Amino acid sequence: MNNTVLITGATSGIGLACARKFAANGDRLILTGRKENVLTEIRKELTEKGAEVLTLAFDVRDREKAKKYIGDLPEEWQEIDVLVNNAGLALGLEPEYEGSYEDWETMIDTNIKGLLTMTRLIVPGMVKRNRGHIINIGSVAGDAAYANGNVYCATKAAVKTLSDGLRIDVAHTAIRVTNLKPGLVETNFSNTRFHGDTERAANVYKGIKPLTGDDIADVAVYAANAPEHVQIAEVLILATHQGSGSVIVRE
Repeated sequence: MNNTVLITGATSGIGLACARKFAANGDRLILTGRKENVLTEIRKELTEKGAEVLTLAFDVRDREKAKKYIGDLPEEWQEIDVLVNNAGLALGLEPEYEGSYEDWETMIDTNIKGLLTMTRLIVPGMVKRNRGHIINIGSVAGDAAYANGNVYCATKAAVKTLSDGLRIDVAHTAIRVTNLKPGLVETNFSNTRFHGDTERAANVYKGIKPLTGDDIADVAVYAANAPEHVQIAEVLILATHQGSGSVIVRE
């Protein structure tokens, strides 16, 4: 049976890769993101390949708008089988005592509160139906802080804890919870972190072959399609020459 998969932050990076991989798997997609024009292009791309796609343009930080969009889903789209909480970002790379209040708020509101909002809106239906799967995109940064990563690392540590807590809360059901923890992935992540400084962002990936969004999406699709009695609880995915969040061996 094909799943209905809702992916947040689906306009680029890991989210877009997940959209393409789940579509190739034959699943129906609900894609959310802030950029309506980009969502329209992605829907066109995927529908031309035979996928069923519904797009919702909203920011997960806007709880009221999220409630409205999810509450107004057409009846045939209301039973969501897989929720991929992907929307997230890093901003800045400064010591904690020099960080930007605005950057902190954006990361906390997106990476933690946005994930909680979508979980709160979608999971009750899964509990009622006694089936479903939540895939949270965490990070190796959630395992241990690295220099100047402070608040971003804290938000991804929260993703780990929230995933673990939800897994306990739904253990009486057939719902599964997965936390994917990527290491160095070459997307627009670093460009966003450095506020559009393309040269500085490119230096992050110099001297090492990083992961791609497709690498993470492959694991997400695998977890979602594991046998019903198998729960892929947590997966750490690193580039071959990355030992941890702070150990990267470059040529």
